[in-house]
Amino acid sequence: MKARLPKGMGGGAQNMQSMVKQAQKMRDEITQLQEDIETRTFTATAGGGAVEIVMNGRKEVQSLNIKPEVVDKDDVEMLQDLIISAINECVNQIEQTSESEMGEITGGVSFPGLF
Repeated sequence: MKARLPKGMGGGAQNMQSMVKQAQKMRDEITQLQEDIETRTFTATAGGGAVEIVMNGRKEVQSLNIKPEVVDKDDVEMLQDLIISAINECVNQIEQTSESEMGEITGGVSFPGLF
């Protein structure tokens, strides 16, 4: 007696070949998207625009702008907090963009170590 597989299952080598092609296509799309995100710039501000940071998709700081009125030698901690806040917000934007756009390619399936 032969076992019957559900429709669309089986197919032997042809099905395996199709799956490999799909995986390669997905890998290529992911690589292309990663390269695209790395070239983008992301901007975040803190303190109502007192501190502005621009980073690229590789999470490298491209520029940092600090309005002179927030520079107070007696309150360096506040300025440090604003800079940290702007950096963290920018990194968060990059990660959310990557996660969202990768999810469109992978159908929401996470591939640990891939992105």
